[in-house]
Amino acid sequence: MATLLYNNRPSLRPSRALSAMLADMLREPQAPAAQPTPAFVPAADILETATGFELHLALPGVKKESINLEFLDGQLVVSGTRPNPVAAAKEADTVASEAPAAENTATVVTPEAPAAPKFRRIETNYGQFSRTFRLPDTVNVKAIAAELTDGILRVTLPFDTEKVTTQHIEIR
Repeated sequence: MATLLYNNRPSLRPSRALSAMLADMLREPQAPAAQPTPAFVPAADILETATGFELHLALPGVKKESINLEFLDGQLVVSGTRPNPVAAAKEADTVASEAPAAENTATVVTPEAPAAPKFRRIETNYGQFSRTFRLPDTVNVKAIAAELTDGILRVTLPFDTEKVTTQHIEIR
């Protein structure tokens, strides 16, 4: 026979309902980081079209000058840097404070500049990134094109129409 116990003393009962506690635990599968990581791997999608492959890499906030795209030994290597906004603000403050003032110009005293922002929660990635993709022999390496729009790097990998990958041989 099962015994049921009821706790009628409110001081010993949990202050929140069990469903509210479970919702809080399941809402945060990973604890938020306090400092950005020095490197990351960007998410990629690979599509196949009638004319070739398309590679889409999610690189929000990355300038095209910060991306390096190379073909080496049958592999496409995408690498670069996504700058940390706190480090960029500190660097800008350092450069501004080190700039020498001209001798004959009046110096204007301004109130202290605001401090660099602080991370309170980090869910995006900053730092160095690198992805390597092995390309099939059917890709025309000389016709690879890349475009960065809206934070998505789109790399077009057209098929090589001159290479023969399959061929039916007639028996005489």
